[in-house]
Amino acid sequence: MDLKKAMRRLKNKIRRFFNQKHLKFADVILIIVILLIGSIQIVRWTSKNMTNQSPTSQAEQVKLDFIKQVAPTAEKEQRKYHVYASVTIAQAALESNWGQSELAQKYNNLFGVKGTGINSALMTTKEYVNGQWITIKANFVVYPSWQKSIEAHTALLVNGIDGDQNHYQQVINAQSYQQAAEALQQSGYATDPDYAQKLITIIQKYKLYQYDS
Repeated sequence: MDLKKAMRRLKNKIRRFFNQKHLKFADVILIIVILLIGSIQIVRWTSKNMTNQSPTSQAEQVKLDFIKQVAPTAEKEQRKYHVYASVTIAQAALESNWGQSELAQKYNNLFGVKGTGINSALMTTKEYVNGQWITIKANFVVYPSWQKSIEAHTALLVNGIDGDQNHYQQVINAQSYQQAAEALQQSGYATDPDYAQKLITIIQKYKLYQYDS
């Protein structure tokens, strides 16, 4: 039964009871006890529900805060280079665990970009090889900020890779975020066979397409 309806019924019963002309002292004490028990149950019910909802709410808030933080740069990059902002945000979220990964927190690398040299750090990562996930160690680029990480990611898609400047051209030329996500997977950006679908799921769940201009 709905808690509000139950309390309303109890309140009406109590009102009718007190409207009687003759009440014994024992009856009054019984009503007070019932009210106290009811109050305790309400407090317990409220506390339990707040406890159950809190972790989920906190986790979602972390994601919403992450989106709010990276969206402006992603939008700016889209206006300049036609890289879908929704895809950029979804990639950053997926690759960095919504900005919570060690790589993102310590080295501002949102996209798992590998590199060598003085501005790199050795990290443990997972790769999908020969039909299974394996753990390897690799060097990853260190960035001064999340903004620079996003800008470097855009530059990679626009300029391609060594020996193939048009490697990600299908991503740039995509007519929808779905096409862009599929093009990323087809171009070998990530080894995860479900990479494109994961991006699309994030975009749709958090309505990231609203950032596509």
